[in-house]
Amino acid sequence: MSTEALFAGWIERTEQHLHAALPDPDAAPQRLHQAMRYAVLGGGKRMRPLLVRAAGHLCAADPALLDAPASAVELIHAYSLVHDDLPAMDDDALRRGRPTTHIAFDEATAILAGDALQTRAFELLADAPLPPALAVACLRTLATASGAAGMCGGQALDIDATGRRQPLSGLERMHALKTGALIRAAVRMGALCGGAGDAELARLDGFADALGLAFQVRDDILDVEASSEQLGKTAGKDAAQDKSTFPALLGMDGTKARLEALAVDMHDALAPFGARADALSALAELAIRRSH
Repeated sequence: MSTEALFAGWIERTEQHLHAALPDPDAAPQRLHQAMRYAVLGGGKRMRPLLVRAAGHLCAADPALLDAPASAVELIHAYSLVHDDLPAMDDDALRRGRPTTHIAFDEATAILAGDALQTRAFELLADAPLPPALAVACLRTLATASGAAGMCGGQALDIDATGRRQPLSGLERMHALKTGALIRAAVRMGALCGGAGDAELARLDGFADALGLAFQVRDDILDVEASSEQLGKTAGKDAAQDKSTFPALLGMDGTKARLEALAVDMHDALAPFGARADALSALAELAIRRSH
């Protein structure tokens, strides 16, 4: 089966599980439930669920074991976008080509929707038909990636750095937490569901670390070169808010060279897996070549 067909099937399965995981929009409190569904079901590439499933595929995991981790990581991602767009954070009005959740509903509802999506993610994992040790490992992996040692910590560093020039090492550390931690968690949960050993996990962690940074490097390139219509979010936002970016520090040529070097790192990390890693390799290629 081609990777395109695999991805289409995985996305369809993920969409079905996300629909089932989210509350009934007609049940009280309707506005909260509707905002949760709006934030999650309004498009998106589903990159993180695909990474869960591709890593699980590499490790020959039972596809049923991957459903809860794939949905949970997407709920965490959606919550992070809702909160990231709030006036107190990045103050953005456009996400995935339509009004952000706090614009479509209101700020208080958006905050509560993000909170509820975060807790629903962990509820999904806790209730999933996973062996207890595997459930705990996935819960720990996702919690660590989501909190102060991961995504939230990266967002705090981003806020602290607004308006001042960061060194390259600081910029990379910030994005390793803000973007990379959740990508690494997605890959690791998929591998854990397939019973990966320590050596395989370490190699996949290295791949995911390079992918997380490549994803952000590509985002910075697109923020300069693409339009808001192409991106589905406000273009040029980083420059307008005087944030450090890879193009600002390295120049556009240097940034593109950094992206190519990360592509080599990802290839080298996956090479020992051979054809088993074809799906992960294809996702890495999509991430670094994407036009929006």
